Amino acid sequence: MTTTPRYRPSEIENEVDEKGYFHRQKNRFTDSFGESAEQNPIESGRYRLIWAETCHWSNRAAIVIELLGLEKAISVNKVGINSGFSREKSLGWEFIYDENHHDPVLGVQYLSELYYNSDPNYQGRPTVPALVDITTKKVVNNDYTWLTNYLERDFKAFHKAHAPDLYPEHLRQQIDEFNNFLFDNVNNAVYKAMFAQSIEAYNDAYNSLYRAFDLIEQRLETKRFLFGDFVTDADIRLFVTLARFDAGYAKNLGPLRNRIVDFKNIWGYARDLYEIPAFKHNTYFKTFAKKQGDRSGVFIDYYTRFWDKIDYEALWSEPHQRQTLSQTPDEKFIY
Repeated sequence: MTTTPRYRPSEIENEVDEKGYFHRQKNRFTDSFGESAEQNPIESGRYRLIWAETCHWSNRAAIVIELLGLEKAISVNKVGINSGFSREKSLGWEFIYDENHHDPVLGVQYLSELYYNSDPNYQGRPTVPALVDITTKKVVNNDYTWLTNYLERDFKAFHKAHAPDLYPEHLRQQIDEFNNFLFDNVNNAVYKAMFAQSIEAYNDAYNSLYRAFDLIEQRLETKRFLFGDFVTDADIRLFVTLARFDAGYAKNLGPLRNRIVDFKNIWGYARDLYEIPAFKHNTYFKTFAKKQGDRSGVFIDYYTRFWDKIDYEALWSEPHQRQTLSQTPDEKFIY
C-alpha cells in the first residue's frame, strides 16, 4: 500500500539558518546491514536502488553497484524531474523514465510515496540514493555517507568474480577520514555556496572548496589516485563532483577561480577515472548541463544553451598520461 505524495520541502526555507548558511538535512533511514534485529538483512534480490542522473550523492552508489557486479543482487532504477517542475510546488523525484511514470517493480510514481510508506510523519526532502525493500515498498536506507561502504563490505558475498576491492581493510580508517574531508570541503561545499543566502556564507563555502581543490591538486601530483595506484571509494566520491563541476555547478557558483579543466592534475585524474566503463556508463554530462541552467532570460549561459551540441565524450577522452605515476600502469584496481 502506498501513500499520497506531498509537496517537496524547500532547502532555502528549511535548511538555511538566520545567518544565511546552508545546513544539509540529516539522513533519516540509516540502519546498517547485518544479522542483528536492528539491522537490514543482507539478501540478494530484496533491495532496489533508486538514484538520479543529476544527483552526485546517489551517482556514486550506481557506479559502485556496476563496478562490483551487484546488479543481480540489487536492482536499479532512476528518477528524474518532470518537465513541469516548479520548486515552489514540486512533488519531487518522479519515475519519469518508466511507462506511465510508474516504477514497474514498486508500482509508485513518486519517490516520496516510498518515504511516506516508511514513515508517514516524514518531514524532510525525499532524497536519493534510496535503497528500497521490495517486499515492503519502504525505504530502508538513504544514508549516502555509508551506503557505498555497505555495498563494498557487507554485500561481498554477491560481488562478481574478480571484483575490485574499493574499501580495503588496511585503508578503511584513512578512507573514512578523507571521505569526511571531501564531504565538508568538496561534495557539500558546492551546495553550501549555491544555497548561501549571505555573502559571508558564500565566501566561506567558496574558499573552503578551492582550498580543498588546491590540496587535492598537490596530492595528485605524485599519486595516480587519491590513495596511490588503485581506485578506492574516495575516488568515486570525488569524481562525481568533478564530473558535474564545469557543466553544472560552475554556472551557479559566481566568479570562478578555476574550472576543473584548469587544474592539470585533477583534470587528468578525472579523465583517467572516466575511462573506466562503470564511471562512463553512469555519467550524464548533457543532463548536468541541461538541468542546472536557466533558459528564461535573454542571455543564457554557454552550457545550458548548447547542452546537446557539446562533445563531452571527446573532451573527457583526451589523453592524460596519468598511468606514468603508477607502478602498475595497466591496472587501476586492487583485488
